Amino acid sequence: MIVGLRVDVDTLNGTRQGVPALCRLFRRHGIRASLFFSVGPDNMGRHIWRLVRPAFLVKMMRTQAASLYGWDILLRGTFWPGPDIGVKGAAMIRSAYDDGHEIGLHAWDHHGWQAHIDAMDADAIRETLRRGYDRLGEITGKPPVCSAVPAWKCTPTVLEEKSRLPFVYNSDCRGRCLFYPVVEGRTLTQPQVPVTLPTYDEAIGHHGISAENFNDHLLSLIRPDRLNVLTIHAEVEGGICQDLFDRFVTTARARNISFVPLSALLEAEPIATGFMTKGAIDGREGWLSCQVEVPR
Repeated sequence: MIVGLRVDVDTLNGTRQGVPALCRLFRRHGIRASLFFSVGPDNMGRHIWRLVRPAFLVKMMRTQAASLYGWDILLRGTFWPGPDIGVKGAAMIRSAYDDGHEIGLHAWDHHGWQAHIDAMDADAIRETLRRGYDRLGEITGKPPVCSAVPAWKCTPTVLEEKSRLPFVYNSDCRGRCLFYPVVEGRTLTQPQVPVTLPTYDEAIGHHGISAENFNDHLLSLIRPDRLNVLTIHAEVEGGICQDLFDRFVTTARARNISFVPLSALLEAEPIATGFMTKGAIDGREGWLSCQVEVPR
């Protein structure tokens, strides 16, 4: 069995601390993964204003977010200007690239995307994608070959604007199988690699799932007859949950489960055609993009 391993890097702390920790873990286990970087301002602390929404407050309490992420992340960009991740974390991004990992664009401004994507027009989307694409290429010396929007918030306009950039694939939604997205009756040529497995913060605290049994739960969802794509976060699995994730990888490898960059799945899986629509999943506040297959 193979699992596509995707690492989302949302913050400066995740870039400077979580990424090196994960890269060391990956070297020990002989793993190559896909790392998606935010490379502009770290304004993640501005999410704190979402506490007025009951669903977000419940999630913060359920996941014990302060201990999971740290107060410096939860408040960053709120009471002072957010630091520039691409400047302060460039060395760590280059090191991950030099280690042979697949490097992709997550966002220019992660918070800005999550908070404003519903109101962004094509020009604004094009500008923020281009800024992130150019910055990441400057850091690694090679244009990024893939992208993954923050929080799986993607719209048809985003897909159209991404098609203007030379991405080999995108990972912008939750779903079941690889597919070429259809927008306004036109099938785009950049395949989607949807995430199929739950993240730590989605599962923890639901249906009896705790840190003690999370690994067993996640391993039970990996199947040989389906697409398996897992997202971890540099701030979580590269931080307070690093030992938990190390045990997960050790157990998975003992069960002959291999971890690969998402691009490797394009060679191993058939690619269907499908649509993306707004949906919801347990454990995640707000809408996110979900795959809808085209009827055969």
